[in-house]
Amino acid sequence: MASELSNLHLEASRERSARIGQSAAVAVELAEVDVARAREYALISALLARAPDAELLQRLGRLPGDPSPLGRAHAELAQAAGRTHAAAVEREYFNLFVGLGRGELLPYASFYLTGFLHGHVLARLRRDLADLGLRRSPDIGEPEDHAAILCELMSGLARRQWPAPPGAERELFAVHLAPWIGHFFADLERADAGQFYRSVGTLGRVYMDIEAEAFAMPA
Repeated sequence: MASELSNLHLEASRERSARIGQSAAVAVELAEVDVARAREYALISALLARAPDAELLQRLGRLPGDPSPLGRAHAELAQAAGRTHAAAVEREYFNLFVGLGRGELLPYASFYLTGFLHGHVLARLRRDLADLGLRRSPDIGEPEDHAAILCELMSGLARRQWPAPPGAERELFAVHLAPWIGHFFADLERADAGQFYRSVGTLGRVYMDIEAEAFAMPA
């Protein structure tokens, strides 16, 4: 599902990425866990980037569940997808993230960390992306600290779409996601305008907890 759900908010600067690739030890074959991680991040990114259409809702309705916290979150998302339809979710997305003036939630790192948009939080993220040879695609209006773009970044790193030095995923998660994104997903779980997207909040919160625990383990 990762490649199908990729939002392509980021693109590589070929010259810079080539220099990074020469010095980075990149595995030719992805570990199964990294394939799963990439798919999970891509799913979350796609749902935060735009409202799912009818086809994606149907696919989400077939997500399997299991007794694990992540499996239960998948089952909840599948049930929520089965109870709604594309037009309703589109209205919900608008009320949550767009609104008349602004939506109920602002899914940006800068807002959650400082109370304001952009500023030094976005500037540091852009520097770190530039170090990896990445930049925002010119046709994308959202800033790079949008939750959907950060999840796309983590998905691409997990599936080795972009060359990166060892430890880059851990550092990027620690600096640019861990301090705030769990709070955002918790807010999404209880948003007044939320119905379907409350289950997206649960999935995001559960998965970020899993990632935080994994990155806290010794490398």
